[in-house]
Amino acid sequence: MAIILPALHSKNLKLTPGERRFGTCLLRHLEDDYHCWVNVPVGPKQRRPDFIVLHPGRGVLVLEVKDWKLPTIRQMDRLTVEIHTDFGVKTVMNPLEQARSYAIEIKALLERDPLLVRQDQGRYHGNLLLPWGFGVVLTNITRKQFETAQLGQAIPGDKVVCQDEMIESIDAETFQERLWAMFMYSFGGILSLARIDRVRWHLFPEIRIQQGHLFDSTNGDQVGMQQTIAKMLPDMVKVMDLEQEKLARNLGNGHRLIHGVAGSGKTLILAYRAIYLNQSNLGKPVLVLCYNKTLAAKLKQLLMERGAGDRVQVRHFHGWCKDMCDLYQLSLPVDQQQAIWERQVDAVMTGCEKGRVPKAQYAAILIDEGHDFRPEWFKLLVQMIDPQTNSLLLMYDDAQNIYGGAKQRSFTWSSVGIQAAGRTTILKVNYRNPVEALDFSYRFASAYLDQTDKNEETPLLHPEFGGRKGAKPEVKRLPNQKQALDYIACWLKKLADTGVPFHQMAVLCRFNAQVTRIRQGLINKGLVVESAQANSRFDPAQDSIKILTMHSSKGLEFSGVVIPDLGCMPYAKAALEDEARLLYVALTRSTEKMLVTYHSQSIFTQHCEKLSG
Repeated sequence: MAIILPALHSKNLKLTPGERRFGTCLLRHLEDDYHCWVNVPVGPKQRRPDFIVLHPGRGVLVLEVKDWKLPTIRQMDRLTVEIHTDFGVKTVMNPLEQARSYAIEIKALLERDPLLVRQDQGRYHGNLLLPWGFGVVLTNITRKQFETAQLGQAIPGDKVVCQDEMIESIDAETFQERLWAMFMYSFGGILSLARIDRVRWHLFPEIRIQQGHLFDSTNGDQVGMQQTIAKMLPDMVKVMDLEQEKLARNLGNGHRLIHGVAGSGKTLILAYRAIYLNQSNLGKPVLVLCYNKTLAAKLKQLLMERGAGDRVQVRHFHGWCKDMCDLYQLSLPVDQQQAIWERQVDAVMTGCEKGRVPKAQYAAILIDEGHDFRPEWFKLLVQMIDPQTNSLLLMYDDAQNIYGGAKQRSFTWSSVGIQAAGRTTILKVNYRNPVEALDFSYRFASAYLDQTDKNEETPLLHPEFGGRKGAKPEVKRLPNQKQALDYIACWLKKLADTGVPFHQMAVLCRFNAQVTRIRQGLINKGLVVESAQANSRFDPAQDSIKILTMHSSKGLEFSGVVIPDLGCMPYAKAALEDEARLLYVALTRSTEKMLVTYHSQSIFTQHCEKLSG
């Protein structure tokens, strides 16, 4: 069965009856190595072909679908069609010419990539590695009607699928032969998975993990631009896998809950949803919330790279509460034993109850790292969503819950106003960490996390391996702090020598005092560093090594991660399980290499030493 994106039953997908019948036909008559996209924006110009069909051996096919009946067509030539409408005769582009223009644009887009064209010298040098074709589907005109009306003079017969050739009883092989007759040429060879991902990377910029402005300009010297693009294209592209893309494209309205293990792409899916909502021209803004300032800064950067407008507002929760207090001149509770941010939260909740803070301010609210939020915060936020849109997306992973404790993890979603029954998705595959690092992290955490006290709404998920091999975390014991700092600086410099940029490195500390000490120590050794504590205008894109607390690293990822001075964990004044959760967060931030150092022993260092042996 073919993979169709978005799903044909998706409420976001507006299809004509004929388009829906043809989509069902593709689903029924194509095998699972076919990928089909329905009315999805393509490329930098965001064109919308009715259907794109991709097969690793057959190639890429663009199809335009028309529900015209024979009497609808007044006249047709190679370029235009005159059709009868409720408003009189209208001239439109010949659907074959429309499909052809889309296909040529896709071909030109893919040919910019040296890894998708033939490099061998000869007649076909520079041509696409995969065949391409285009055609038309006439859902209400039979083959006999097509031939009797001599429509073949405007659309060649081998470029069309007719009504009686897409019925349920049609043989799958016969149906596929009709599609592949639309190609002008074909040749052997099957695209690798890596090359299929490159095709998806070019066609659908919204699913890229790395964003940029590589194809934003279509002006200037074409040859010069071609050479520039060839130089700038990454050797390895990263895109959502098909499961992530399927989930992102199929998210509907209402309250949606996604349980996902660390590294499963939750933040990427949230960013996709924010962009989709922004492009939907909703009457009210979209609010993206998380717990940490550093993650808020990263989310803001991510959404800016993807072209989010001013109507997508990104804040950390307590910063948003402060804004509400300032905007509506709310009086804070007088309890001086409470921290200022706690009093601001209470003021907003009270203000909402008394009508001082207007409800339904946002068309949608998207929450990343929702396991850090308290139950009463959800009650407040649900009231901030416009009932007309009622759009809420919440990302959650109980294994990374490092703030709430057991009490916070025991509530039900319905008790806080979140109606997600039947609209919950679980992502179990970790794509961020190499197999070795993920196995290390989960084996450590599972020894301390209580896996018996879970309910159906907040499950503790066992991550599945994404399959990427890599380096095992290095656990290094050193005599003292000074030698540990020397070793860390040397490790980071060696990583830079391999081509890893500084902004893809991080040192994750348990305490703020460690951040201050290590930051200054690395500066003294000539390294460019930045910490959220030292700089309130934290810039994730600045090419500097990030020195963060483990708490501040939530939701972030880096190529290389250092966890220094592990002997200070578990902190005596914190619960053992909560300390294990916190270290699990830090251990799952690295995409490539990780170093753990210590000079004094603890139960955590002893455990990590055993796992690394």
